[in-house]
Amino acid sequence: MQSRGVRDGSVGRSGGGWPAGPIWAGRLSGGLAGVLLGIAAGAAPAPPADLPSDIPPKFNRVVPAMDFEKRDVMIRMRDGVALHTVIVLPKGAHGAPMLLTRTPYGASSDAAVNNSTHMKAVLSIGNDTVVDAGYIRVYQDVRGKYGSQGSYVMNRPLRGPLNASRTDHSTDTFDTIDWLVKNVPESNGRVGMIGTSYDGFLVLMGVIDPHPALKVAVAIAPMVDPWMGDDWFHNGAFRQIYAADYAVEQSGSTSSEFELWRDRLDDYDFFLSHGSAADLARATGTDQLPFWQRLVAHPAYDAYWREQAVDRLLAARPQTVPTMYVHGLWDQEDIYGAPAAYAATEPKDTGNDRNFLVIGPWSHGGSNRDGSGLGVLRFGADTSRWFRREILQPFLDQHLKDGAARADTPPVLAFETGTDRWRRFDRWPVSCASGCAAMSAPLYLSAGGGLTFKAGAVRGGQDDYVSDPAKPVPYRARPLLPVYSKDSTWGQWLVDDQRNISSRTDVLVYTSEVLTEPLRIAGQPAVHLFASTTGTDADWVVKLIDVYPDEYPAQKALGGYELMISADVLRGRYRESFERPVPITAGAVLEYGFPLPIANHVFQPGHRLRVTVQSSWFPLYDRNPQRFVDSIFNARPADYQKATQAVQSGGATPSRIDLPLAPADGR
Repeated sequence: MQSRGVRDGSVGRSGGGWPAGPIWAGRLSGGLAGVLLGIAAGAAPAPPADLPSDIPPKFNRVVPAMDFEKRDVMIRMRDGVALHTVIVLPKGAHGAPMLLTRTPYGASSDAAVNNSTHMKAVLSIGNDTVVDAGYIRVYQDVRGKYGSQGSYVMNRPLRGPLNASRTDHSTDTFDTIDWLVKNVPESNGRVGMIGTSYDGFLVLMGVIDPHPALKVAVAIAPMVDPWMGDDWFHNGAFRQIYAADYAVEQSGSTSSEFELWRDRLDDYDFFLSHGSAADLARATGTDQLPFWQRLVAHPAYDAYWREQAVDRLLAARPQTVPTMYVHGLWDQEDIYGAPAAYAATEPKDTGNDRNFLVIGPWSHGGSNRDGSGLGVLRFGADTSRWFRREILQPFLDQHLKDGAARADTPPVLAFETGTDRWRRFDRWPVSCASGCAAMSAPLYLSAGGGLTFKAGAVRGGQDDYVSDPAKPVPYRARPLLPVYSKDSTWGQWLVDDQRNISSRTDVLVYTSEVLTEPLRIAGQPAVHLFASTTGTDADWVVKLIDVYPDEYPAQKALGGYELMISADVLRGRYRESFERPVPITAGAVLEYGFPLPIANHVFQPGHRLRVTVQSSWFPLYDRNPQRFVDSIFNARPADYQKATQAVQSGGATPSRIDLPLAPADGR
């Protein structure tokens, strides 16, 4: 007799236990039946067998035909250290030139931007014309980073007083190229180097004592002098927001997996809450890093910085490799490097055919990306793509491809903002076929907020403001996002509208009359600020701004826009010497002179010129306590004091910016 529970599928109640074995087992698979019978017999249950694996013993992946080949190799240097190198070759390459990039950012990731069967998609967009031209691309991890052996040293100096070892980036480049020309049979034995930022610094290290097979070099936004005006300092002011993040990300580990964590959204609040740069480092563990320790140990422009300044190194050596320096007018990281390196090497280019400068309307490394615009600005075409196709690729081909035509590469190619057109020059700052030179025209600050080229129209007097380190001027509108956050617009801040900054009471504003004709500048503006402070130290931030008409029908968002054309900072303690800081005499009117980054711009009719002066630019730069201390890195809370800053105009104290005027026709 069958149990009711068995017939209707419910648990049987007969005798309060399981149904009889034969009836129950017949309805179940053997394994489960055995388990249940064991339970019925009072035995301990056995664990069920594991499910079959979804991973087969062997997976034969079907890969569509690829138009490239990739090789991972370890290249041994002269001291036995092996460097990880990735070689990407077009399928069927023969007699192809090689283009080398050395990097601390990961060679494998550079050579695998996308998963694709096409070489053009695998590499970054900046390689589009190179791939079309059939080049072999080579990427290499520098010592101590990612897949390479050895020790990593930030901006490893050349062998000498700062590097007692047998090797540096110059020797590593030489040894790498030597291996490549001997072990890549698909190549024609010619090698070029290209790189951006730190990679651009490595390009310039490669042209020092170069391998004979290195035929051409392109340094894009290179780090050249990180104290004078690139990554870590500008004229003595410490670039806190960038250096702190970069130190942790780049030197915290071999594979750069660490980040500087925040406990709040707004970087303004984050950095302000931590006090001095040293306080921040202790709170975040950044002070453990040898690179950070060297920054703190060398706040002034001492031998440590001078002896590794790349422009000085290049100036002291012969130039044998044709080199192109690529600069962005709004480079938020290395706005000093390319023009400085070009200026250092240009006197040796007697034929004006070995040293080249390209100036584009780009942020840091913008020539590698879409160059149709920057922030709210639009340039009418993809300036980066045009540069790569019409200028860069023919330049590379001339030196690296057998039988290539001579490229029509001007000594200087500069994009003129304000008119959005490219101009060709014989030299920089500016030139023309007849040899005309740029004129320097003083733009005077006039008390009460005026700005004029006419010395007789200057109103003498002073304008003052209170600079409070507890409420520093932000470098852009808040909230300030971290440099490396996913939604960061760090690359655009130099073209931000300055209205919300210039409206502050601790910012002085000087504005010209409306222009009635174009005003063209091409070169480096120079600040001559006569000012006093009630403190014993001070920062001076000066901005040159193009103020758009109140209404701008061509692009509504530009109505009244305040566009920075050139701006920089001087830490007052270095007004006499970058090597030896000295206190400022409180109340004394002193001249503070410093150059601004280069510009190539036309202020159009209907626009106005504006100059602003402030004493903080936070947290892009750490706060000056405004009381002289031995090291601002270690300033204590009591050292941060309010100060009244006064800017003088007219007479014996003619505060001004000398503008590099250029011919109106732009010849």
